[in-house]
Amino acid sequence: MITVELRGLRLHAHHGVHAHEKEQGQEFLFDVELDVGDRGSSDRVEDAVDYSAVARVVKDVSDAHAYDLLEALASAVADELLARFEPTRLRVSVAKPSARPGDLDATPRVSVSRP
Repeated sequence: MITVELRGLRLHAHHGVHAHEKEQGQEFLFDVELDVGDRGSSDRVEDAVDYSAVARVVKDVSDAHAYDLLEALASAVADELLARFEPTRLRVSVAKPSARPGDLDATPRVSVSRP
């Protein structure tokens, strides 16, 4: 089993519940794991899942809509990756590093798995 991973994809986006989050935007960090069977083991690029294409899908989904919740954003990314690359399993994590829940030093993160 081959897993294509993309870690620490940084995107500036306008997601969040608060008006200033939607207006000013902030940084989000995405981690993606796609289990793709044996795709790519042939050493032929056309057989592999292109991680640049994976990154573009994440960016396109993030740019297409301003989500209130990390859960909805992660779910939308996961659904599009599933439709586009047909992995046997995937996991998408989204973190909001500038948020400080309860004014404490912590980074909120949401993860979504399919199927």
